[in-house]
Amino acid sequence: MTPKIQYTKSGNINIAYQVFGSGPIDLVYIPGWVSNIDWMWACPELVDFFQELRKVVRIILFDKRGTGLSDRIVELSTLEERMEDIKAVMDATNATKAILFGHSEGGSVSALFSATYPNRVLALITFGIFAKRRYSENYPWAPTDEERQKVYDMIENDWGSGEMNLETLVPSKANDPKFMGWLASYFRSGASPRAAMKLTKMNTQVNIIDILRYIKVPTLLMQRTNDIDVKIEEGKFIAERIKDSKFIEFDGNDHLFWAGNTHEVLFEMKKFIHQLPPCDGCHKKRLSTVIFGQIMTSSSNLQSATIAALVEKKGGKIITQNKNFFMAIFEIPSKAICLGINLLQKLNADQIQFSAGIYMKESTENHTEPLQQRDDYMVAAILSLIKPNKILVTQGIKHLLSGAAFNFTKESSILTHTSHELCKLYNVERKNEQNEQITHPYHFSKYDTFLENVLKVIDTHIDDNNFGVEMLTKATGVSERQLQRKLKETSGKSPSQLIMFIRLNKAKNLLVSKNYTVAEVAFKFGFSSPSYFSKCFKKEFGIRPTEVFN
Repeated sequence: MTPKIQYTKSGNINIAYQVFGSGPIDLVYIPGWVSNIDWMWACPELVDFFQELRKVVRIILFDKRGTGLSDRIVELSTLEERMEDIKAVMDATNATKAILFGHSEGGSVSALFSATYPNRVLALITFGIFAKRRYSENYPWAPTDEERQKVYDMIENDWGSGEMNLETLVPSKANDPKFMGWLASYFRSGASPRAAMKLTKMNTQVNIIDILRYIKVPTLLMQRTNDIDVKIEEGKFIAERIKDSKFIEFDGNDHLFWAGNTHEVLFEMKKFIHQLPPCDGCHKKRLSTVIFGQIMTSSSNLQSATIAALVEKKGGKIITQNKNFFMAIFEIPSKAICLGINLLQKLNADQIQFSAGIYMKESTENHTEPLQQRDDYMVAAILSLIKPNKILVTQGIKHLLSGAAFNFTKESSILTHTSHELCKLYNVERKNEQNEQITHPYHFSKYDTFLENVLKVIDTHIDDNNFGVEMLTKATGVSERQLQRKLKETSGKSPSQLIMFIRLNKAKNLLVSKNYTVAEVAFKFGFSSPSYFSKCFKKEFGIRPTEVFN
């Protein structure tokens, strides 16, 4: 019998979940790329796996935001937002503590949750997970940009069809038409082509390397030797960075845990669960986010009561505060960033210069411990580089919040406290603030309210490759002929030319930051393929997008 579908709220997003099983402890399954908890029950192999596992645990399944039966979203979701979805589902099912079982991309958010909320995690179990999804010299097993582009092209042209090359995910079932048909349907029902593209782009930005050392809960990492999708070296890399973790390597090449030698996977999971030490109810350390702020106008003082009230409102706690300086600590990075931006706006309105730095650290649950030598180092290092009216965050925070309502621009770098490796620092702004800054630099011959409204409409639909003159006409409430005439008078361009012009100029600005690949920029600004983007870019600026980096 299929478990009842239920819903809970994570912020204003509806998250679908199911609960079943008779075990004495809870296990939350965090699926990979896309999922559909309704369609999971149409796969006998997956049902058999769950039915066996339910004997030892109560299982909680859910579809992450943007997939399956949960609310579909148009923006990229961050690991932090997805972590809050897990917490919402646990609260709804009265799961005070639970084992997290993360598969593939679901392992990334499971790892972050285990570091951030260790007192709600009995243990972390993963299968075929990765720490990054983009090639670099220190992580050479991740796909290159060219390989990611092939995935983008597959989604664009063949989503849900027989051309998805799904056999690479589960080679042992490649000649089983019933299973492969179900798998294609599972992906189709799990996400629309546009949602799948958004999720894939989000995956490309995933990077949890900086938080692995903060995971202190019992951890079991499992992977198959010849998994094509996630290389075995990736699992070993992660295991080396999670203290006292257990790494199990299975024979085979299936990326899906419910295919191939599933009995061995179940055996290791059950053994690990049965051998878990009694939970004492409290992990002493957890991952937290520190923000420090400094007044840079000598004649002004921070208003202690105002700062404390804003920190408390955002869910933080003041660590230290004096005449022109304060430090506060938060559970998650986005709240610290929002505090910094709000303070910057408030003080700038009074002609007061203000700057802030934000980094992550390990702290006690109640944040009562004194500041450490690393805190002194981080504050001094960031303050030595910070400029007035800037908010700098470390690369680890940028990685966790990629896809959020923030823009990150590389500013400089510092050396880490003990390892002396390079840590990049990024200036952070709200996206709408940066959009306002680049709305007006097009040097049109005339500028009026109608043009301003048109630019706002274009900006709202900047990533929609279906947006065109017809939609712009409806949004502005004028006929196509009137639209043509008014835009020609104020901008010197036709509606279609203006849409292309805005997209290309914004794309060029983002390419200059060198934070994104050409493919990522293309999809970010509504181009259906990087090749078409490159063709339009060269026509407008006389150079290829790749030449902007030189």
